Amino acid sequence: MIKKVCAKIIEKAGWKFINNVPDDVKSFVFIGAPHTSNFDFIPAMAVSHLMQRNARFVIKKEWLSFPLNYFFEPLGAIGVKRNTQKDSKTLSYTDEMAKMFEENKEFVLMIAPEGTRSPNPNWKTGFYYIAQKAKVPIVLGFADFERKEVGLGLIIYPSNFEKDMELIMDFYQDKHGKITKNFELDKKFFKGHS
Repeated sequence: MIKKVCAKIIEKAGWKFINNVPDDVKSFVFIGAPHTSNFDFIPAMAVSHLMQRNARFVIKKEWLSFPLNYFFEPLGAIGVKRNTQKDSKTLSYTDEMAKMFEENKEFVLMIAPEGTRSPNPNWKTGFYYIAQKAKVPIVLGFADFERKEVGLGLIIYPSNFEKDMELIMDFYQDKHGKITKNFELDKKFFKGHS
């Protein structure tokens, strides 16, 4: 219900939903950027509703404790505790996430690779390895507050990490978050060309 309300909010505010993902692509890792404010929750949940797929997102396990679990679980939240110590019986974070694709015929995992609402020139790249391990594409999701556009953009089938990350930076270079000063591309992969 909340996802549907978020979709109505952006529609009433004059936003346009863009979907470049064919209907037959049911499972993918969805990365969302720019992530610059708590307000990003509304377009993210709107896209989650409008894409009409089994969309889930990762949050800290602590956020799914009572009573917050009653809010976040129906939205598709998956609580994770990143392992600080690995042993032969413990799955890595990326293995754990990739396993979810095996367990679900149709599955979309939504991730904010910036990992913070503050400027971050070093994006987290776990999403790439999750997609590789799960053998699914990466879809570049976005909310552009300047153009009032939200949706699913470029599809990348992981093949060459460096080149794929450059493509990702190129895609996001003209996207504008709600608080523009809080958005920064990953300096290792953005070459500054248009």
